[in-house]
Amino acid sequence: MSSPQSPSRDSRRGNESDDDYYVPRTPRRTPMACIFCRGRKLKCDGRTTCANCQKRNLACTYVPVSAQP
Repeated sequence: MSSPQSPSRDSRRGNESDDDYYVPRTPRRTPMACIFCRGRKLKCDGRTTCANCQKRNLACTYVPVSAQP
């Protein structure tokens, strides 16, 4: 009597080419940090009101780096 084969690594061998082209996922960068996050060197999530400003009840404003004095 032969037992049915369970899906093991043998059934996945046809997809070996997927392993050859593995590219590690890099997190996307926020194009610009708000003034508070930039000053404190925190990770800004780039939302209209970022999480750091929302947590502290601050006005979240985005100003390009070249426009700062």
